[in-house]
Amino acid sequence: MSDSILVTLITLAYLAVVLWVGIRARGDGPSTLENYVAGGRHVGVLILFFILGAEIFSAFSFLGGPGWAYSRGAPAFYIIAYLGLIPITIWVLGPKVARLGRERGYLTQGDLISDHYRSTPLGLLAGVIGVLAMVPYLTVQIAGAGMLFQAATNSLVPFWLGALLAFIVVAAYVFTSGLNGIGWTNLVQGIMMIAIAWFLGLIIPTHIYGGVQEMFTEIASKAPEYLTIPGGGKGMEWGAFSTAVLVSAFGGAMWPHLFMKFYSADSGRSLRKVSVFYPLYAYLLIPLMLIGFAGILTFADTPLASSDRVLLELVINVSDFPAWVVGLMLSGALAAAMSTGANLAHTAAVVLTRDVLGPTVMRNATEQQAVKATRICVLAVSLVAYLVALINPSSLVILLLGAYGLIVQLMPMVLGALFFPALTKRAASLGALAGSSVFLIFQFAVTSPFGWHAGFWGLLVNTAVVLLCQKYVGHKQVNRSEITT
Repeated sequence: MSDSILVTLITLAYLAVVLWVGIRARGDGPSTLENYVAGGRHVGVLILFFILGAEIFSAFSFLGGPGWAYSRGAPAFYIIAYLGLIPITIWVLGPKVARLGRERGYLTQGDLISDHYRSTPLGLLAGVIGVLAMVPYLTVQIAGAGMLFQAATNSLVPFWLGALLAFIVVAAYVFTSGLNGIGWTNLVQGIMMIAIAWFLGLIIPTHIYGGVQEMFTEIASKAPEYLTIPGGGKGMEWGAFSTAVLVSAFGGAMWPHLFMKFYSADSGRSLRKVSVFYPLYAYLLIPLMLIGFAGILTFADTPLASSDRVLLELVINVSDFPAWVVGLMLSGALAAAMSTGANLAHTAAVVLTRDVLGPTVMRNATEQQAVKATRICVLAVSLVAYLVALINPSSLVILLLGAYGLIVQLMPMVLGALFFPALTKRAASLGALAGSSVFLIFQFAVTSPFGWHAGFWGLLVNTAVVLLCQKYVGHKQVNRSEITT
């Protein structure tokens, strides 16, 4: 049996296990929208821990993260820095969002926004932005799965087929089981990716350099610029580093799929427990960064055409691991892509049905019709993401970075709904429009001043417009949260 066939069989066996776990998690509860979307609002600490972990760790963790460490060095630690802020957002936002969702029946971010500001168009706008941001994010996961399959099997499984396999498995158990399937598969896949990441992160530096300490000693001697800011290669100045941390942390808290998982918690106390233990999951990035650093000197004379391939090249071509190790590596990397992809497909479908179609063409739909429409949207959104991945996967990283800059513009609007009830819908909407416009200009038309993240400039303008409108234009509005908070 050839190595490529063995790798393929190991990976197919893993996909079969994930599919079985996901479908078995359907349960015997009633087929209601609340059960399908929020797991009946009784998801406990263990499953929440792995669901929220999977929200962040995606194909980027095994491909883009090591790629940044390889191509830039120390600036890649901006990822570790913003992950350290994620528990704060869970602690502060999570319990409040969970309580409001339970009291008022919210299932999406748009529900909260439209109800608080008494504006269906605002909720619909939030829904449209969310879907547009999540489709390229989901596409990155599907494209990443295809690239992993193609590289690990020496093209025995081509890109289109590898991406299709991941798409079918994820769509099948999300369609069948909703959040319950996502939760239990994320538990299995979370354990898998953590184990594989630490195994590879320790064994690759040992195999090439004799150990992690020896690796950094040699880098400090031969390429010291990679160990400090702005780093090697393209580099990243302190301003760009700091603003990337802030935009990623605040923008990450605004993603609809993270927001929706707050609604599923059995209590605010469970969410705060998760926030305390969340850094244990974030440690996953440390060994993956070590893999990227291992490639700095290894490929110094023959740089890789794509930095995202550094992990694959080190595992398959440099370290000369046996086929079963390559198969496990592929399974672990697929776990990262599929766990995030499942959350994105599920959330995008719910938002599309609830916030976009609900107020328009499905105003009179029954709950059973809403559940059915959501399941159909899971398939539709996943299919669109798969087709986009086939057309042009290389441009999706730019789209994803842009999505963070756009999604963070919802921050003043969301914080107003949760903590500042006097904020008017006029101020919130004008701020979001102004911030989004500034971001798009600096992202695509004009060089961002000082090299700072364009989303940061957008958020500054957004906040300034909100404050000015609130002071000179808007009048205090009585929102539902003022009455019940």
